[in-house]
Amino acid sequence: MSPITRFEEIESWQMAGELTKIVYGLTSQHGFSKDWGLKDQIQRAAGSAMHNIAEGFDAGSHTEFARFLRYAQRSCTEVQSELYVASDQNYIDQEQFERCYEQAARTRSKIGAFIHYLTTKN
Repeated sequence: MSPITRFEEIESWQMAGELTKIVYGLTSQHGFSKDWGLKDQIQRAAGSAMHNIAEGFDAGSHTEFARFLRYAQRSCTEVQSELYVASDQNYIDQEQFERCYEQAARTRSKIGAFIHYLTTKN
């Protein structure tokens, strides 16, 4: 495996980017787009997953990088929680909920695998 030289090469960052695209698509829908608080919160959470991975990439140590990756995981979980609010308000349907929820879960899992790699690497 060749070393990662840019954060854009990190698979979990790419997956977080896809999560962010999905979230922005959902929040552009009529009802959702008018709920400024929820819209802002879920967009920030999705973006935070991406941004913490990128920021952690330059953290200087594996331990510090893992700390930022844990923040990114929490942001994925926050997106999942906010999806329940969006669903309860009928801003999204069940299929949209499941698609976004699963992307957040896959991203969180991929980040977890990366944390494991970093913290067990010699």
